[in-house]
This record gives sequence, structure tokens and C-alpha cells, in this order.
Amino acid sequence: MLPWRRLLRPLAVLTLTAAALVAPTGAAQAAPAPSSGWNNWSCKPSAAHPRPVVLVHGTFGNSVDNWLGFAPYLVHRGYCVYSLDYGQLPGVPLFNGLGPIDKSAGQLATFVDKVLASTGAAKTDIVGHSQGGMMPRYYLKFLGGGAKVNALVGLAPDHHGTTLDGLTQLLPYFPGAEDLISATTPGLADQIAGSAFQNKLNAGGDTVPGVAYTVIATRYDEVVTPYRSQFLDGANVRNVLLQDLCAVDLSEHVAIGLTDRIAWHEAANALDPAHAERTTCASVFD
Repeated sequence: MLPWRRLLRPLAVLTLTAAALVAPTGAAQAAPAPSSGWNNWSCKPSAAHPRPVVLVHGTFGNSVDNWLGFAPYLVHRGYCVYSLDYGQLPGVPLFNGLGPIDKSAGQLATFVDKVLASTGAAKTDIVGHSQGGMMPRYYLKFLGGGAKVNALVGLAPDHHGTTLDGLTQLLPYFPGAEDLISATTPGLADQIAGSAFQNKLNAGGDTVPGVAYTVIATRYDEVVTPYRSQFLDGANVRNVLLQDLCAVDLSEHVAIGLTDRIAWHEAANALDPAHAERTTCASVFD
């Protein structure tokens, strides 16, 4: 018999699923981003930053809460910045990124077209956190996004799925658990290492020509595991471990996207490599 501690751990996945499904429909929706900051549809890219930046939130995130720190960080540096909501489930407010990931990639495609039409830019750059760093690869590979995107920067992206510290490997011990997750929150099922979605996404190579890829991972990631599964193979790829930039940075999966200015500094370098400045522990003050 499995030890009780190991037996109960996979229920965390189901608990997250249930929490999303029972979220009250009357809960407050995330407020739109201020038009004077990001999602400013009158913004025109400058010569210094000629491409708009599209921010893609993670699972259970939304277009505002995920980017309350990083979006102003980029706006202050002169970028036109936009964020979208995707992967919504009927009757589930606020918590997004739960729908089928291939359909979410279609929502991203529509949003990128809107951004390019508004700004007049030929291409955009994308920065995503967690699922938001991985999902755009479907858009690039299967929906024509490779011709419209210059760079994809992932903050703790689950490019090759996740084992959730090995917990997903215990799901077969719970008959019906995988089917329940797939039926209720397909966006979660798609992120399990070895899922049909992951196999399709990664078949034939990780990258498409013409796009610069940057992965910024933390060794303390407790959600996307093993953390090295986040790294990509292929031409024009740069894989960065946050602790190689600052050994004392203890950020885990959530913090690397929401609060870590060292990770943000390295992401900004990826958006403007011609003017990159070395990222160190002191970058927290930039």
C-alpha cells in the first residue's frame, strides 16, 4: 500500500481543479489595465523599441494580476505593452488558462493580429509566464505565428510539460483522475509531461526558424519540474538559469514572474539584445 502522504499528494491537482470549478460566478473580475499604462491602444512603438510586447499570463492567472509588476517595468522603459486573457472556462471568472491549450493559442493569434493592426508594427515580441511561456510555441509552430513574432521569452515556462515533483506519475493509482482533469480543466491535462498535447508540440523540434527564444528558469521551481525540462533545444535559443545570474536569488515558480526584477532585467535584455546590460544581483535596483 502506498504511504498516506504519497497517496494524498495527487489530490492537490484535483483540489486545484475543483477550486477553479466552484469559484463563485459573482466574484469580482480583474479590472482592465489602465490605458495610460499597458493595453494603451493609442501607443505607437518608438525607434528605440519598434516592436510591441505581448504578455501572456500563466495557469489560473489573468491579464492584469499576472503583470502588475512587469508590465509597468516595460512601459517605464518605453515599450508598448499589451496583455490578454485566454483559456477561460464557462462560469469561472478571474482564473484563466484552464481551457484546451490549442484553443488558447488561437486566442493569442487573434490578439497578436489586433496588436499589430493597432501599432502598425510588422512583428511583436512575446513574454509569457509558466503556461504563458509555452503556449505561444503552438501559435508559432501551427498557427502561422512564426512570421509575426520576433522573440519569445519564457519565465518558468513548461515547454516539455511538468511532473509536479513526480505527483503526476501517481495519477494512474487513482482510476478516473486523469479523465476528470481532462474533462474539467483540459489546460491542466495538456501540461502534464507526456500528454498528447506535449507530444504534438515537441515533435519535430522545439523551435521554428526566425524566432529568438529565451528561457529564464529557477532551480527552485516547485511547479514545472524538473526545472531543466523548461529549457529548449534548437537554433537561436538561450537558456538561462536565474541562479547563474544571482546565486542568492531564491525565487520559485510564482515569484520569477510576478516580483523578480532580476528575471525581468534578463527578459528586457532578451527584448533588446543590442543594448543588453549584464544581469546581476544588483539588477534588482534597476
